[in-house]
Amino acid sequence: METFLFQAVIYLGAATLCVPLAVRFGFGSVLGYLLAGIVIGPVLGLVGSETEDLQHFAEFGVVMMLFIIGLELEPRTLWDMRAKLLGLGLGQVGTTMAAVAGLAWLLGMTWQVSLAIGMILALSSTAIVMQTLEEKSLTPTRGGRSAFSVLLAQDIVVIPMLALMPLLGTGRGGTEDSHGGGHGGAIGDGGSASIVADFTHWVDTLPAWGLTMLTVGAVAIVILGGTYLTRPIFAFAAWARLREMQTVVSLLFVVGVAEMMMLVGLSPALGAFLAGVVLANSEFRHELEADIEPFKGILLGLFFITVGAGMNFATLTGAPLTVLGLVVGLIALKGAILFGLGVLFRLKGQDRILFTLSLAQAGEFGFVLIAAATQGGVFGTEISSILLLSVALSMLVTPLLFIAYERLAARSSGTAEVDGDNIDETPEVIIAGVGRFGQVVHRMLQGAGVRTVVLDRDMETIKLLRQFGIKTYLGDPTRPEMLRAAGLASAKVLVVALDDKADAVRLTKMAKAANPDIHIVARAYDRVHVYELYRSGADDIVREMFDSSLRAGRYVLERMGWSESEAHAAREAFYQHDRRGLLELAKVWKPGVPIQDNPEYTAVARELSRGLENALLTRFGEDPDAAAAANSEDGADTEAGSDSKLADKAS
Repeated sequence: METFLFQAVIYLGAATLCVPLAVRFGFGSVLGYLLAGIVIGPVLGLVGSETEDLQHFAEFGVVMMLFIIGLELEPRTLWDMRAKLLGLGLGQVGTTMAAVAGLAWLLGMTWQVSLAIGMILALSSTAIVMQTLEEKSLTPTRGGRSAFSVLLAQDIVVIPMLALMPLLGTGRGGTEDSHGGGHGGAIGDGGSASIVADFTHWVDTLPAWGLTMLTVGAVAIVILGGTYLTRPIFAFAAWARLREMQTVVSLLFVVGVAEMMMLVGLSPALGAFLAGVVLANSEFRHELEADIEPFKGILLGLFFITVGAGMNFATLTGAPLTVLGLVVGLIALKGAILFGLGVLFRLKGQDRILFTLSLAQAGEFGFVLIAAATQGGVFGTEISSILLLSVALSMLVTPLLFIAYERLAARSSGTAEVDGDNIDETPEVIIAGVGRFGQVVHRMLQGAGVRTVVLDRDMETIKLLRQFGIKTYLGDPTRPEMLRAAGLASAKVLVVALDDKADAVRLTKMAKAANPDIHIVARAYDRVHVYELYRSGADDIVREMFDSSLRAGRYVLERMGWSESEAHAAREAFYQHDRRGLLELAKVWKPGVPIQDNPEYTAVARELSRGLENALLTRFGEDPDAAAAANSEDGADTEAGSDSKLADKAS
C-alpha cells in the first residue's frame, strides 16, 4: 500500500509540475504530460516496470474519450460522415501502409516485416489528436472533423490488422514488450480470470461464420441495450437519490461495453464509440458526459505520462540516425499523403494544414501491433525497440506540430471553416429545472423556435415530460461539469428555475463565473431571494408569485365594481411602487440577518407601505384611462432606464 501511494505521489507531482508550465508556455497539456513521464522515467528513474501495467489501465481513457465523442454524434450525423470515413479514413490508412511497406521492402526487409511495419506506422494517435483538438476548440472545424473521421476509420481497421499480424510471423516471437497487451488492458485478472480465459478460448475455436454471428450479436446488444435498458437502470439508481450512484451507472455502462467488445475480439474503443452514438439522443446524454469526463481526463493524462516514462533512450543512443531518421521520415511521408488527400477532398487553407499536421505521427495502437508482431515472430526485439521508441517520439512531437499549425494558420488568409454537421450541440438557452415554472418558459421558447437544453435532476419528472414530447436531460444543474456538457460556454441565456433557493443562488454564481457573458434569468422565491440572486449575478429576477398575484388582485378590483382600465391602472401603480421599494429595501438588507431582526429594514418597509396608499390616491387623481395609457408607456421606459439595475431587473 505504501509503495502504491508513493508511486501515486510521483505521478501526480510530476503532472502538477510539468503540465501547468507546458500550458503556460503554449505547448498544451499533452506535451506537459509526456515531459512529466520522461522526467520521472528515463531522466530520474523514479518509476520502473510498473509503468507497463499502469499503461494498460490508463489506456481506458481512450475508450472513455471515444464514448464521449459518440455522445456528441447523432446516428444521422455519423451516416453523413460515411464518405469521409471510407474515403479519407481508408484512403489514408491504405496509402500510408503501402508507402511505408514499399520503402521498407526497398531497404531489404522481407515483405512480411515490411507489411507489419506499414500497418504499425499507418495509424495515428487518437488520444493526443482528439485531446488537443478539444483543448484548442478545433474539433468542429472541417479540418478537425476530417481528422476525426480518419482516426475513427483507423480504430476500425486495427481489428483486421491484429487478426492478420500472427499470419505474417513464424510463431517464434520474442519476449512480450512492455507496451504489449490488448488495448484497454487485461480487465479479467483476479477471481474471474478463468471465466474470461475460458470464454476467450471458446471464441478462438469458433469458425468464421460463428465469429461473425458473435460480433453482430455483440453490436446488437450494445444498440438494443443502449436503447431499452439504460432508462430503467438509471431510474432504478435514481431511487437512491445519491449523486455517486449516477456516476456508478455511467461507469458500469462504459466498462461493460468495453469488456464485452474485448471478449469477442473487437476494439473496446470502437464499442464505446458505438454506445455513445446510440445514446446521443437520450435524456442521459449530458449526465453520462458529465460523469465520464473527469475520469477520461485523468486516465488520458496518466496514459501520456506512461508513454513518456516508457521511452527507452538507450535505443536512441545506440542507433540515433536510424531512430531520428525514421521519425522525421514518417512525419514527412504521412504529411505528404495527408496533404494530397486534403487536396483531393477539397479541404482548403487552415483546414488542410490542420488535417495534414495533426495526423502525421504514429499512435498508441502501434504499441499493441508491435507487441503482436513480436509475439508472432514477425520481427525480433531489435526492430521492436526501434519501432517502440520511434512511435513514442513521433507522439512526443505532435504538440509541436499543432504549434506549427497555429503559426501557419496565423499567416494564412481566412479562417478554419466550421463543418455543417457540427459535433457540439449549440443551445441558445439552458433551462435549469423543469417544474411548472420551467415548463412554461420552455414551451414558449420552443414555440418561438429557440434552441434549448432542459436539465432536471428528478427522474420521475423527466419520464413524465418525455411522455408529452418534451425532451429533457437527466442531470444536476449545480454541477459545473454538467453545465459545461450542456453547452454553457456557447449559450446566450441561462434560466434558473430550481425549487431549492440555495441551489439557485449557487448555480447563478457558478454560471456567471464560468461564463461572464451569459444572461441569467432567475426565479426568486421571495424578496430576500431576489437580493441574494442579484448579488450572485442574475440579470433578470422573477418572483414566482408576483405577477400572478397582481393579476388576481386586478380581477378582485374588477369584481368590486372597478372598470377594467381602473383596475389595470391600480395594478400598474402597485407594480411600479413595489419595484422602487425593492431598491430601498435592498440598501438596508443584511445577508444572514433575518429581516424581522433588522430594525432599519422594518422601518423602511413600514414607510413604503404608507407611501403606497399615497401613490394610489395620487394616481387616481388623474383620468384613469389616460393614466393607464401613460403607465403602459412609462413601464417600458422604467424597464429600460431605471436608475437602479435591481429595481429594473427584479419583477
